[in-house]
Amino acid sequence: MASDTDRVWDLMEKISICMLTTHDGAQIRSRPMAAFVRRDEDAIYFLGDAHHHKDEQIAENPNVGLAFADGQKFVSVTGHAAVSRDQAKIKELWKPEFKLWFPDGIDTPDIALLKVNVEKAEYWDSPSSKIVQAFSFVKALVTGTEMQGGENKKLNL
Repeated sequence: MASDTDRVWDLMEKISICMLTTHDGAQIRSRPMAAFVRRDEDAIYFLGDAHHHKDEQIAENPNVGLAFADGQKFVSVTGHAAVSRDQAKIKELWKPEFKLWFPDGIDTPDIALLKVNVEKAEYWDSPSSKIVQAFSFVKALVTGTEMQGGENKKLNL
């Protein structure tokens, strides 16, 4: 049976797109990003444009949040981020479809690597079937018990 830690990493890997939230000292900002989940490094990587505000915000405050969601499966992550130009890691993560955003490929001058070191995570994994959810709701309503909505765990990673 998989551990809770395994479940978090598996969910993040399967969902793969998340909202990255940064803070600039006055406001928070979230944006969708394609995540490269690397459990063996306790890290999540992103490729981005070095001239967008997220890099400045991370330099000012490296605490970030990541929110993964797919149907009734959710993962919330907090961690510390750092921006680099590590060409070897960029090359490792590169996919041909990224040329849509980076026309010169890995040689695009403004391409940057964002690494988030994962510290804490919380997941919610509810039954995906609407029928199962409806049955649980009706059962809780009729019996006066708490609705069984699935698993929810908080973890320090």
